[in-house]
Amino acid sequence: MNIILHEPEIPANTGNIGRTCVATGTALHLIRPLGFDISDKAVRRAGMDYWKDLELYVYEDFNDFVSKNPNARIYMATTKAKKAYTEVIYEENDFIMFGKESAGIPEEILIKYEDTSVRIPMIGEIRSLNLSNSVAIMLYEALRQQDFEGMKLKGDLHRLKWSN
Repeated sequence: MNIILHEPEIPANTGNIGRTCVATGTALHLIRPLGFDISDKAVRRAGMDYWKDLELYVYEDFNDFVSKNPNARIYMATTKAKKAYTEVIYEENDFIMFGKESAGIPEEILIKYEDTSVRIPMIGEIRSLNLSNSVAIMLYEALRQQDFEGMKLKGDLHRLKWSN
């Protein structure tokens, strides 16, 4: 899977998303302008020591991304979508794009992706969920559909043993 952040603004959210990407074997694609420097202390703190293991790509703008990924199937995560993120079938190399925290994905981009725009259902007129939470919700649905391929499904206690 691939996660795209279009003009991310908050370094801590980006760091958290980077950590989630490392934990799931997902590439992170950042589209400029960024509201922070990638080496920002807040990004590194949120991503902890995982940031060095992140598969990271940075693009000058959305057109740069499209030109370098011409066959990308992109799902646009937006509160403006007509269907829920659970109504689609995600494939291994798909991209899920999220907009910046303050404004989302620009409508000039969304209008070209009506069929692949999806939303997380919410009650009432709340503007949106936290960006890193939204990424985790949608990414894990996509990975669940792929049976969490290559991921560790069972854990063990550190000091004690489970009964079974």
